Amino acid sequence: MTEVPYVTEADFEKEVSQAELPVLVDFTAAWCGPCKMVDPIVKQLAGEWEGRVKVVKIDADQNPNILIQYGVLGLPTVMLLKKGALLERVSGYQPKDKLVAKFSPHL
Repeated sequence: MTEVPYVTEADFEKEVSQAELPVLVDFTAAWCGPCKMVDPIVKQLAGEWEGRVKVVKIDADQNPNILIQYGVLGLPTVMLLKKGALLERVSGYQPKDKLVAKFSPHL
């Protein structure tokens, strides 16, 4: 399974907003049960969509300003961004087929 790197407020601009590819951002937290359920799905997607989309995680507790910027109210929230602009978002646990159906039209 593909390891998904974490980004922070310090490198979000460079890693996400300036990325050439669309970026799938997984907002997560260590204490969040549903986040742990989404994690293996996000890793699978990172492998399957390699070269078409960049996949990163953000620790919600350590990066509150990004959550505010994108209006993230619940975890997990998975967003697809292109040049920092929101294309699609899913909040709460969703099975893999739901995530693929939501995000793949943008890839």
